[in-house]
Amino acid sequence: MEDKSHIQFNNLLYSCTEQKERGNEQFVPEHAFGYIISGEVHSLSNNEKQVFKQGMIGLVRRNQLVKSVKVPAPGGDFKSINIFLEQGFLRRYAAENKLPPVDHYTGEPLIELTNDPFIKGYFDSLLPYFTYGAQLNAQLAELKTREAIELLLRANPELKNFLFDFSEPHKIDLEAYMNRHYMYNVPTAQFARLTGRSLAGFKRDFEKIFKIPPGQWLQQKRLNEAYFLIREKGRKPSDVYLDVGFENLSHFSYSFKKTFGVAPSTI
Repeated sequence: MEDKSHIQFNNLLYSCTEQKERGNEQFVPEHAFGYIISGEVHSLSNNEKQVFKQGMIGLVRRNQLVKSVKVPAPGGDFKSINIFLEQGFLRRYAAENKLPPVDHYTGEPLIELTNDPFIKGYFDSLLPYFTYGAQLNAQLAELKTREAIELLLRANPELKNFLFDFSEPHKIDLEAYMNRHYMYNVPTAQFARLTGRSLAGFKRDFEKIFKIPPGQWLQQKRLNEAYFLIREKGRKPSDVYLDVGFENLSHFSYSFKKTFGVAPSTI
């Protein structure tokens, strides 16, 4: 799949953009191993804002909610390479290498590996496939993914718990989680998974706590936050709607006026 700003071969993705660009996905379903070639990524995860600068190399754990903005370098582009380490591939790797079961991973969801020269060399070896139009076929993509895993384990053998913990999220405090993460625009099924529940169990527990269905609660919560940001913080509706979890401005404006009786632009 290829367009002007993104080139993807299997599980390897190269991004290049001249303009500030929000990430389309706010849920990280697979481990992501990435390198920022130029520019910055401004990220919000678990209500913590972070800025990842040019040259940063990091490993992000799966099952994370993340809002990100790609910011080009002054007078230049934003460029990055990401390798997605999919669960199926990691299970095959573990079986082929007869790796023993690992402990449940409880560490940080982001591991920085910027100063490892072997890992930096690895990403440099990927660049020609994207910048010179060479074809990275399925066999090469698999070899490069295996190389990434080997280099990660070489850099830190303890990363085996990060990589090969195949357990799903356990049941957690739903009320606290939703009050912290309601502004992430993901399907209800993802909220259910991340709180360690089936979809039916999530809806049942949710209505016991909040007394209304999840979709209705999410919209009310997001609109109330938007009203606060516009009225009290002086933010523009066009700057707010994505931040609070709406997909487009027209739906946001319609829902806002229906709830509060006035258009967001008139507050």
